[in-house]
Amino acid sequence: MEGTPRPVRGRPGRRWCPVTATVPDLWECHAVIFDTDGVITDSASVHASAWKEAFDEVPGVDPPFDADEDYRRHVDGKSRLDGAAAFLAARGIDLPVGDVEDTPGTETVCQVAARKEEAFMRRLSERGVDVFAGTVRLLNKLHEAGVPCAAVSSSRHARDLLARAGVRSLLGTVVDGNDMARLDLPGKPDPALFLEGVRRLGCEPSTAAVVEDALAGVEAGSRGGFGLVVGVNRAETEDAAHDLSEHGADLVVDDLARLVRR
Repeated sequence: MEGTPRPVRGRPGRRWCPVTATVPDLWECHAVIFDTDGVITDSASVHASAWKEAFDEVPGVDPPFDADEDYRRHVDGKSRLDGAAAFLAARGIDLPVGDVEDTPGTETVCQVAARKEEAFMRRLSERGVDVFAGTVRLLNKLHEAGVPCAAVSSSRHARDLLARAGVRSLLGTVVDGNDMARLDLPGKPDPALFLEGVRRLGCEPSTAAVVEDALAGVEAGSRGGFGLVVGVNRAETEDAAHDLSEHGADLVVDDLARLVRR
């Protein structure tokens, strides 16, 4: 980490990385910024099912919210309000924004977002949170190699999720939804969350990597000028891999353990 920072390889050649490949680019980085939901913690499915419960109660949503495709395209990686607004707009439903203090309901965007939050917290208390073993393995190896790592999330629950998952000690800093509100940071695909994370680690974006599973997230990493943007293809389909690449991923893997140096 000493000496003059140097840009890492990656751009402009974007590529789908087969699951059997080892990609050394990550190990040239001075810092790695991880998304939380769907990258470190297996909580994206909990978010998706909570969104479905909320959207299924909104009159006029047709076709119904798909917890796989609609989640990936419209709400994954975004703040609750941005995600709710994006999906409703995609279905041609125009609700007033409302107030962030609105209670759960279906008459405003804020009420729909509040209903999702209520459903998410109920599911979290019932199911707890799992982690992706490949990500934990990579975090441990980066920690051993002295590469500082951060986690970012638009969720206000990220710190709690990471602590429950037992990986908080592997992270130099966490930027979450509470920081977004306090610092007035815009959500993804704006790169503000990632830029705040790399700033706290004392690195330049061009010498750092972003690891994301969301389309809005890889787009944010690309917009932020990061030296390497890794897309995580949790859907494990060629279409999903293509979409991640098209939105800004330099390489795409389905398991972060593939990036661990042997």
